[in-house]
Amino acid sequence: MENIRRYFDLIAGVSLTAEDWEMFASKLVRQDFPKKHVLLKSGKIEPYLSFVESGIFRFYHSKDEHELTFAFAFEGEFMSGYSSFLTQSPSHYHIESLTPATLWRISFDDLQSIYLETAIGNLIGRKTSEGLFLQKSKRELSLLTESAEQRYLNLFSEQAHLVQQIPLKYLASYIGVTPQALSRIRKRLASSH
Repeated sequence: MENIRRYFDLIAGVSLTAEDWEMFASKLVRQDFPKKHVLLKSGKIEPYLSFVESGIFRFYHSKDEHELTFAFAFEGEFMSGYSSFLTQSPSHYHIESLTPATLWRISFDDLQSIYLETAIGNLIGRKTSEGLFLQKSKRELSLLTESAEQRYLNLFSEQAHLVQQIPLKYLASYIGVTPQALSRIRKRLASSH
């Protein structure tokens, strides 16, 4: 739970009073999940905003027999089926744990209470929303302007110790290539070092 407070202090630049932190922390629920657990199913409403204490998650859309991985969430980040969470309408995608994982979660209703009952609640919500928006914008820009090799290098440089735990087929889907093409990219990169 202290990782969340550190996130607000260091990354979001939000300084919480002891009273505000106690109010926020009292609403958090810690949950552990096994590998390959589907946290959110397409068609269901996202009830939580979560902070990843440990583990890796993938966000994916499935159609027929195909799955398209479009995002990952790693330790030390907030995550959610955020459009579903904000609108309280059904999600269009799934979220699955790729490793055993631990989340600290706050429900939609409890977050609304934080907004109303604390002086800093809206700032917490805004900073969290801004962080999720910036991740999404960075991903979209990457898809428009970078090669698959550069997208792989970016992900690897940001989360090198964790990327190795993600199956090749999900990494390939995320950067927009086949697993065979990703294998060729990895071989080319290995031979150039």
